[in-house]
Amino acid sequence: MSDKAKKHPLSNRPPKKADAPGESPTPIIPIRNSGLAESLKHGGRVYELMVDSVRDYAIFMLDPEGHVASWNKGAQRIKGYTASEIIGRHFSTFYPPEDIASDKPARELKIAIRQGKFEEEGIRLRKDGSVFWANVVITAVRDEDGTLVGFAKVTRDLTERRAAQERAIADARRLAKAEAANSAKGEFLAAMSHELRTPLNAIGGYTELLSLGLGGAVNTVQLDYLTRIRKSQQHLLGIISDLLNFSRIEAGHITYDFVPIQLDKVIESVMSMVEPAASAKELKLAVNPASTECTAIGDRSRVDQILLNLVSNAIKYTSEGGSITVACESSADIASISVIDTGRGVPKEKLEAIFEPFVQLGRSLSSAHEGMGLGLSISRDLARAMNGDLLVTSRVGEGSTFTLVLPRSY
Repeated sequence: MSDKAKKHPLSNRPPKKADAPGESPTPIIPIRNSGLAESLKHGGRVYELMVDSVRDYAIFMLDPEGHVASWNKGAQRIKGYTASEIIGRHFSTFYPPEDIASDKPARELKIAIRQGKFEEEGIRLRKDGSVFWANVVITAVRDEDGTLVGFAKVTRDLTERRAAQERAIADARRLAKAEAANSAKGEFLAAMSHELRTPLNAIGGYTELLSLGLGGAVNTVQLDYLTRIRKSQQHLLGIISDLLNFSRIEAGHITYDFVPIQLDKVIESVMSMVEPAASAKELKLAVNPASTECTAIGDRSRVDQILLNLVSNAIKYTSEGGSITVACESSADIASISVIDTGRGVPKEKLEAIFEPFVQLGRSLSSAHEGMGLGLSISRDLARAMNGDLLVTSRVGEGSTFTLVLPRSY
């Protein structure tokens, strides 16, 4: 019997030929009687059961020429071949054509012989032609005399882990780009703020001088025009401040000075600032005194900013003759300031949307309530950064209640 007709010493089956007709056959060399079968037998039945039961790793033996001599269930699961299909075939079956063309399988065996082990991560093929990312370890196996009897080959499918790593890298790159974009946006808005504030402040200053008559006598009509100019200037300054604050919050450039705050003092300060605007619309402003000491932990300037925005919004969206009430309450853990108005109210489905940036309900080209729609978004972000929150309840046609909640302890 010729060499090609010899039986495999482990399986009693001849080496397998390539499956698909017309393809270049994987080099098949009959497995010579190298003592590999005897070496495997020395492990005993316990060893065989242990190896065969492993399903997360392909564990199999190669003869000295690289032909598959054993096959476990993990190998079948990962690579798709049954033992009867693969035993006797050369292990280059698992490599892409370009690796076979470069003689990579043979080089790996040579390295394993020379160094005792070869290890790498790379592309391997399954029976169905699909590829997977594998960790491969090939270890030279020698007998007591140092004679090479074959190779132990362990393969692990790392496709999912590699995909997770690639996603993590992609996420990190996107985050870096986003941070760079936020930084650039912050720098742009800071520069824009400076460039716009300078002429706007000049407009405000000269308007004030003209209103005082320092440029000559001013009649009633002219004074009305100057008042309108002043209001428009202040409105634009407010928009610029909102944009700059929003950019700083997004970029994480806002700092906080956490101290105990007497919320009744905050209410007193803000109410004095909004009284003229409320009086102009004939709105009734009221403060409900707290039954207990109303203190919280936060940044005083940020709390003032939030409350001023809430009360200003209430004035803006409450019709003439309506009322706005500010109340403070506290419990063992939290303290809160509520702004209650008799305004138009907010539809239930819009209660969360109003906290999104650049959202302003009822806005139109002819609307009197102009702005960027950033106030509530900024206020909620500031509240949450102080370990608190900004909440809302509302009924259309009856009014809304916005509540700033803050912790009472650090």
